[in-house]
Amino acid sequence: MNQENLEHTHNNSNMRKVALTALAGTSIEWYDFFLYGAAAALIFPTVFFGEETPSTALILSLLTFAAGFIARPIGGIIFGHFGDKIGRKKTLISALILMGISSTLIGLLPTYAMIGVTAPILLTLLRFAQGLAIGGQWGGAMLLVTESAPSNQRGYYGAFAQAGAPIGVILANLALIITSALVSEEFFNTWGWRIPFLASSVLIVISMYIQLNLEDTKAFKELVLHRNEQQDDAESVIQRSPIIEAIRKYPKRIILAAGAFISVQVTFYILIAFLLAYGVQSVNMARDDMLAAVLIASAIMVPVQFVFSSYSDRHGRRGIFMLGAVLSGLWAFAIFPLVDTGSFWLIVLAITGGLVFLAMMYGPQAAFFTELFSTEVRYSGATLGYQFGAIIGGAFAPTIAVKLWTELDIFWVSVYIAFAALLSLLSVMALTETYQTDLNKTE
Repeated sequence: MNQENLEHTHNNSNMRKVALTALAGTSIEWYDFFLYGAAAALIFPTVFFGEETPSTALILSLLTFAAGFIARPIGGIIFGHFGDKIGRKKTLISALILMGISSTLIGLLPTYAMIGVTAPILLTLLRFAQGLAIGGQWGGAMLLVTESAPSNQRGYYGAFAQAGAPIGVILANLALIITSALVSEEFFNTWGWRIPFLASSVLIVISMYIQLNLEDTKAFKELVLHRNEQQDDAESVIQRSPIIEAIRKYPKRIILAAGAFISVQVTFYILIAFLLAYGVQSVNMARDDMLAAVLIASAIMVPVQFVFSSYSDRHGRRGIFMLGAVLSGLWAFAIFPLVDTGSFWLIVLAITGGLVFLAMMYGPQAAFFTELFSTEVRYSGATLGYQFGAIIGGAFAPTIAVKLWTELDIFWVSVYIAFAALLSLLSVMALTETYQTDLNKTE
């Protein structure tokens, strides 16, 4: 009995270490990704597109933001291939290092005034590198946690990987708020904005910790054993690309997973990127007030994600996911009337409501997507669904929102959010329940 207790304690301790390490890695990784989003809305239009009119500069800046999304499925394909071939841990480390280097280089980039058109070109290339990294990171961190978790707690532990997104938003907004508070406006717009990007080098330290302290998942180790035992028959399987195999075996699930993710992406990036520009330009809110509103709402989203993820462990993934899609679609029509009041706390309410309803989908999503695919193609299949949903939903969401707002009316941005929610609802309805799936099974 004592031996069993010791083993149970060791397993719990190891699971906590895996979960917290994944949380740290994904938080900093998303910090880099979202820091760019905030900078693209507030700083880069003047720093890298200074000769354009304000609205054109904003659109061009947000298009460089989209470059990261275009790269995400490519990163998903590359890292997914190696994640299913050589393991979750090594692939995650590579993605973290790539993000750390590319984000640090953005902080060192000369402005348009210094080197002309070369500046926005280099900015776009580095944003593309960020997208490659985020395309690989999510699958690695998510599988490291969910494949290691007890079968009845995959949703809960998967939420540690998912919590990296709102925590990344908090860290990015805090970095901008603190930096702008410590230096003059002139210094912030020329050099101060670089400091949060240069801080990204900490990702390389986290990568080394993962390399030295964490093992790969039990599911992947069993897959390796299975491959070794079946060498004569499995030679062709080993040589076949996991990406191609995932598409061959699960085309419908990949498409529906992408559809399920569209609402999360559209709403999330409108709330954390477009709304910053809208609040400053249309409602005359201070930049730091808008950043603070997003920060508070994101802080509320973190614990709520764990609640909904734990619920999905007991009652299934689909029901809570579909409810989140319905509520997100309805809340879309409350967001902008609340923001238009110009009241700080009503703006906080608008963003918080949106992020809480997103948490009903995003929290259980790591476990849901993990359970949709068998071990030998899980990294590839889950990543393809996630990243194609990201590019369809998130890549151009802030840009589309700007066009709808400036050329039609802000009401149509709400319609856009609601339509994305409907697509996600229909996609999840077409998927089967997964929460009792055996992750160690290979096909």
